[in-house]
Amino acid sequence: MADETAGSKAAAGFEEEQARLGRETGAEVIRSYLPSLPARPGVYRMLGAKGEVLYVGKARSLRARVSNYARLQGNSPRIQRMIEATASMMFVTTPTEMEALLLEANLIKQLKPRYNVILRDDKSFPHILLTGDHAFPQIAKHRGARARKGRYFGPFASAGAVNRTLNQLQKAFLLRTCSDSVFESRTRPCLLHQIKRCSAPCAGLIDEAGYAALVEDAERFLEGRSTSVQEELADRMRTASAEMEFEQAAIYRDRIAALTRVQQAQGVNPETVEEADVVAVHAEGGQACVQVFFFRSHQNWGNRAYFPKAGAHVPEEEILAAFLAQFYGGKTPARLILTSHEPEDADLVAAALSAAAGRKVTLARPVRGEKRLLVDHALTNAREALARRMAEGAAQGKLLAGLAEAFGLEAPPRRIEVYDNSHIQGAHAVGAMIVAGPDGFDRKSYRKFNIRGEELTPGDDFGMMKEVLTRRFRRLLKEDADRESADWPDLVLIDGGAGQVSAAAEALAALGAEDVPLIGVAKGLDRDAGKEEFHRPGGARPFALPHRDPVLYFVQRLRDEAHRFAIGAHRAKRAASIGKTPLDEAPGIGPARKRALLAHFGSAKAVARAGVSDLMAVEGISRTMAESLHAFLNGDA
Repeated sequence: MADETAGSKAAAGFEEEQARLGRETGAEVIRSYLPSLPARPGVYRMLGAKGEVLYVGKARSLRARVSNYARLQGNSPRIQRMIEATASMMFVTTPTEMEALLLEANLIKQLKPRYNVILRDDKSFPHILLTGDHAFPQIAKHRGARARKGRYFGPFASAGAVNRTLNQLQKAFLLRTCSDSVFESRTRPCLLHQIKRCSAPCAGLIDEAGYAALVEDAERFLEGRSTSVQEELADRMRTASAEMEFEQAAIYRDRIAALTRVQQAQGVNPETVEEADVVAVHAEGGQACVQVFFFRSHQNWGNRAYFPKAGAHVPEEEILAAFLAQFYGGKTPARLILTSHEPEDADLVAAALSAAAGRKVTLARPVRGEKRLLVDHALTNAREALARRMAEGAAQGKLLAGLAEAFGLEAPPRRIEVYDNSHIQGAHAVGAMIVAGPDGFDRKSYRKFNIRGEELTPGDDFGMMKEVLTRRFRRLLKEDADRESADWPDLVLIDGGAGQVSAAAEALAALGAEDVPLIGVAKGLDRDAGKEEFHRPGGARPFALPHRDPVLYFVQRLRDEAHRFAIGAHRAKRAASIGKTPLDEAPGIGPARKRALLAHFGSAKAVARAGVSDLMAVEGISRTMAESLHAFLNGDA
């Protein structure tokens, strides 16, 4: 368990530390900490002049590791810049170096220091779940904690890969995908049975033993024993054909074909590698790509490319070590991890992953055989993916430069925010903000705003836009009044004409942010794409861009993406409101009791018409609760 060292300067506030050190930065500041540092494992943080975290590192010996930064020579340009910017440091000791590694990975994820290698996309991976708490198991896509009883197969590289596999597995094994509640409520087969994707256990068209045989076949296939499954299906097909049961033989034929398509979609299926994650890194031009391939049960479940933030001169071994520590935080690693390079502190990384997984995890860099071919394949994909990204980045850079020239900006914008509203005659109004920059759309930064201004007239687009921008920039000023973070936009685009721009400019001016560049994008007189007019605050005459200008197409894509996101948010809000019932607000009525009431009475309207004695007939509803619910639904509460 980590503990603050007695000699840590973190105990004193940052202002006190600055008073002691003045405004000094660099190696002298770092050297001043050495006398009080222990020769114990721990984590150190290097802070800039304003308290921002520049770097997080771990050490077997804090004193020895930090002393390296106090030297004036032997550092890369990146590390030298970091040393020169360091104004103070913080330290935490840990019992072991392995715990220091895990703490370092967590702090990097949380603080996102400028000089660390940072994994930017860290979503969980989807799995295929065969439930184990029902007589007729369900096969479904699953993401997140493994709370439900059953068998989990994966990970898959994407939800699309799971959906494609499930689609074929339905055809091959005829397992149900419906939820338990739907299963229990059905008396007739659904459409999936009609198109030969479900054996319809809900309607009793297959008994428990027959369905269990299908489940067993599916498990064997997902475990990698696909050859035996296909051979058995081929035998059954030949037997059915010989007995002139041609319809049954056709079913077996279709199942074999579905399994073959699954295997084709999985691509390379190794013979000697049962379970492994293949991780390959390629760095070039100050950028890096890490490709991760997932192999389970001798099957390839897809791959995903990552582009961690790593500055120039960072060796691939360091990138790989940082990536592994962050990537597997909260994820279960494979028993074998094959890498393209030997990561820094490979033994320590393997020990940390083993401790987190609760079983042995091996790191290996193969030099020959099938394992080496898998690594080479992943490395080729990393190299090609990075080349594509760099080419796209160059094209994006030209568009941003053209945008700056067209709109009179001082420099190409690093962050563009685009705003739009969506509603139907004022109902379920939603504001939307999308973000774009040198790397394209930054979907993690998208935001939606539920319009809640009670004084607004329904359908008041100007008032809605004013509310959205007021809420967005008020929070931005609260979190970063000095405008030092990358969250401040270099350009704000509004989907609308002079009226929307005027409302937006008024909102920004009221907050003291009128200097943020603001442009309105309005369709021309014929409302045709390609005839857009651009509006500036202050009533300036609108202007247009040449019809075939690439910058115009770029702005159209930004506007269309904001429109898509706004409409999606509006539809989700409208759909949620449609499903609401008075029971949602009833005191003491949670999800379980709500389901019981709706199942008993059939609808929320029938619940409202029921008497106290009728409500008490529902399991879990006492007399006191029945009286309270009756009073609430009938306006007597």
